[in-house]
Amino acid sequence: MKKLLLALGVTALLAGCSDNEVGDVGLGWFTMKDIKISNLDDDKISGVTCHIASIEADFSLADPSDSSISCRQTGDITPEMIATIDKSKSGEVVFKKSKSIFFKSMKVRRIYDAENQTLLYLSYTTKETDGSFKHSLSTVPLWGTKAYVEPVVVTK
Repeated sequence: MKKLLLALGVTALLAGCSDNEVGDVGLGWFTMKDIKISNLDDDKISGVTCHIASIEADFSLADPSDSSISCRQTGDITPEMIATIDKSKSGEVVFKKSKSIFFKSMKVRRIYDAENQTLLYLSYTTKETDGSFKHSLSTVPLWGTKAYVEPVVVTK
């Protein structure tokens, strides 16, 4: 029994460790929940960094859905980078993390708004059976980057 408790304790401790965790705010001793803040670098658009804040309940069976996302340009964004991304209306998943043992996951999807030359980052949770589908959106305009293309103005 002691070995089982020790193994569960170590697993819970390691589950709280993350290479990309930049903040951890406790919400009180009795809630057993924390706000974890992680950074996410877009693999295809290296000039974008997102920060995601989400509720984590390490010692609870609850599966919280609340999260927020904020993305900013932190380096160069080039036309070559934009050429490699999925430009469909549904975009592509750039990050996925399990949120509970009940098949819930948090995903971040990048969508390209070509008309406004803006990258959209949508953070949302999914659950295979049911649940609340909470989401958060952040945008990174290409204005001022190498990837920005001046609009063609037609005069009559």
